[in-house]
Amino acid sequence: EVQLVESGGGLVQTGGSLRLSCAVSGLSFDVYDIGWFRQAPGKERERVSCISNSDDITYYADSVKGRFTISSDNAKNTAYLQMDSLKPEDTAVYYCTLGGCTTGGLLYYGMDYWGKGSLVTVSS
Repeated sequence: EVQLVESGGGLVQTGGSLRLSCAVSGLSFDVYDIGWFRQAPGKERERVSCISNSDDITYYADSVKGRFTISSDNAKNTAYLQMDSLKPEDTAVYYCTLGGCTTGGLLYYGMDYWGKGSLVTVSS
């Protein structure tokens, strides 16, 4: 059974930092695109960042560019999202995903696996 388990969320003040982790079990994820989405209360789920293995592309949403950094450790089968200079509008449940970052250089939404999410709350 494939499992993605996020951790590292919590409450932080504006301007603070958090690092989310996504531990993957049940497969070796180094052949998959990895990504992070978020969903704020009352809003649609949005893609935050992803790494495309096939196209060698790292994508960031404009809203997080320069503040968030996506990375992975294949030896640990773990993906990370470092979040700095956090703002109240970053408050959301954050989900990690495997698969479906880009295809042919274009953003693609064919994710294969999803985690259950980790809540990040940024206080003003």
